[in-house]
Amino acid sequence: MDRRTFSRSVAGVLISTLNPTLGSASMQTDPMPSDKRTAPSFDLSVMLWTVFRNLPFEERLEKVAAAGYRNVELVGEYGKWSDEDFERANRKRKALGITFDCTAGLKHGLSNPADRDDLVAELGRTIPVMERLECPAIILLSGNIVPGMSMEAQQQSCIDGLKAAAQQVEGKEIHGKPVRILLENIDPEENPRYFLTSVARGLEIVKAVNHPQVEFLYDFFHEQIAEGNLIEKLEKNIEHIGLVHIADVPGRHMPGSGEINYQNIFRKLAQLNYQKIVAMEFLPTGDAVRELRAAREMALGA
Repeated sequence: MDRRTFSRSVAGVLISTLNPTLGSASMQTDPMPSDKRTAPSFDLSVMLWTVFRNLPFEERLEKVAAAGYRNVELVGEYGKWSDEDFERANRKRKALGITFDCTAGLKHGLSNPADRDDLVAELGRTIPVMERLECPAIILLSGNIVPGMSMEAQQQSCIDGLKAAAQQVEGKEIHGKPVRILLENIDPEENPRYFLTSVARGLEIVKAVNHPQVEFLYDFFHEQIAEGNLIEKLEKNIEHIGLVHIADVPGRHMPGSGEINYQNIFRKLAQLNYQKIVAMEFLPTGDAVRELRAAREMALGA
């Protein structure tokens, strides 16, 4: 189940983008000397909607594991699963040493107060599924702009909705980890009607909710298109960030293929002692396992 409308692949991406030391001109920076590098404290994941979409679910997990990853993020792929499907998926992920670290795909958003009861109910139905999959985090979206409603009122609706959602997960743990709710922005080019297009506004909302189980999902792809200034916002708000998503601009392709200097971003995450998940959410242009491996090497400073 696709979370978004997929961007069309950009033709003619250089083969050299498969090497994380190459890439666009924006990536041509001298590497930091090895004795000054900070070892990454974060773990890596793959947002499954972006890769191996034509394969059966268990084979998709095998491919992710072959690329060196041990975490996977879902977008409601389990929506029509039978008990046998759940058992088979859990057997396979455990055999591969894979954890489902996050999921998404709720149909209701936060910006419209009229949707709040349905959103909370939908979250309530999803938590047992998360428990079944041992998946401790879920992404919530603002939804589209509500016609005739001020931006301030919609922002307050997001705050109130997240507070209501937080009550659903208050004190809950899944597989020994607190259940976390993650708010994400989406850039206005991908969805011109979407309410929360700004990381700055998203962080204002999360800070206003002021709940330890509500955090922000910083998607560098979306924010580069929307407002830029990626690293300063990361530095100033690292304590509120519970997940980051990785893809380059343009085209949502692998890090190093476009204008974002991901070497500096990964280095900064390590320097800030970010200890949560860094998830690859890019559309491969070639061999997906090879590109995921290259992205992993870049992220870990190999």
